[in-house]
Amino acid sequence: MPNPKNPPALLEVQNLSVEFMPDKNTHLKAVQDVSFSLHEGELLGLVGESGCGKTTMMLSLLRLLPEAGRITAGEILYRNQDLLDLEERQMSDYRWKEIAIIFQGAMNALNPVRTVHDQIAEAITCHEEKTPKEKLDARVSDLLEMVGISASRGTQYPFQFSGGMRQRVMIAMALACSPSIVIADEPTTALDVMIQAQILELLQELSQRLGLSVILVTHDLGVVAEICDHVLVMYAGVTAEYGDVDTIYNHPVHPYTQDLIKAFPNLTNPLDSLISIPGYPPRLDALPAGCRFEPRCPKAFERCRIEQPPVYELKARHQASCFLVEGQK
Repeated sequence: MPNPKNPPALLEVQNLSVEFMPDKNTHLKAVQDVSFSLHEGELLGLVGESGCGKTTMMLSLLRLLPEAGRITAGEILYRNQDLLDLEERQMSDYRWKEIAIIFQGAMNALNPVRTVHDQIAEAITCHEEKTPKEKLDARVSDLLEMVGISASRGTQYPFQFSGGMRQRVMIAMALACSPSIVIADEPTTALDVMIQAQILELLQELSQRLGLSVILVTHDLGVVAEICDHVLVMYAGVTAEYGDVDTIYNHPVHPYTQDLIKAFPNLTNPLDSLISIPGYPPRLDALPAGCRFEPRCPKAFERCRIEQPPVYELKARHQASCFLVEGQK
C-alpha cells in the first residue's frame, strides 16, 4: 500500500530529452535528461535565464512542440499513464481536461474579434460538446467571477480589458475544463508590479481552493520564494538544481543557483551588493563539451571542461548537476 505521508506524484517526468531538427543533419539538444515530480496541490517553480529550455520543457508535457521539435527520450507519467505512448487523438483528451497551460503574452493571446465569453466557452465545448447552452453560460460566468471579473463583462472584447484583466481571462480559460495541473508560462510578462502581485496571489489562492497543481515558469526568484513549494533550476537545457524552496534559497549548492540568488535584491539587507553573471547561456548549436555552465562558472576546474556532470542525488528531492557535490549526502 502507498504511504499516506508520501503520496504518489500526480506528474512524474523522467529523463526527458528534446531535440530540434531543422534539417536531417542538425540535432540541437534543447532539453537533456531532465526529471522532476509534481504532487497534488503543489506549486513548482521552474526558473532560469531566457534560452534555458523552460518553455520547451512545458510544451513537451502537452506534446505541443513546433514541427522541428522531437521528444527523443524519457517518460511523462500523468497518474502513471505515459503521455508519450498516446496517439494524438488520445492526447487531445488530456489537454485542457487534465493539464492546461496559460501561454506567455496575454496581451496578444486572445482573439480580438471574439468576445471573452465565447473564447472561454470554446475550451469547454471542444471537450464537452453536448453541454447545454444554459449550463455553458453559467459555467463561463462562474469562471469569470472566480478570477475576479464580473460575469457581465463576458460580452466584451479583449481590447476592452487591461493587461491584468486579460491575464485573468487566460487563467479562467485554463480552468475551463477543471484540470488537475495548470502550467503558467511567464504569466506576469509585460504587467506592472502591482498587477503581477495580484495575478500571482490569484494563482496561489486557486491552487489552495481547488487543490490545483501549478507549474510556474518565471525569471523572478522572489515570486518563487514567496509562493512555490519546490524549485527546478534549469540551465542550457539541463537540470542545475532541484529541491524544496527552503533548501534552494538557504542551502544552494550549484554555482549557477548561488549566483542567481546573489543577483536578486535582498530586501532585508538593501545595502548588499548585487552580482551579475558574466556572459550568456550557450547557443544550442555551440554547446560546451563539458558542463554547460563551465564557461561562466567561477568555480570551474579541468574536469568541468571535458565532462558533463550527472545529476547527483543529495537527499530526497534535492538534486544538483555539479562535480563539486560529488559524494555529498
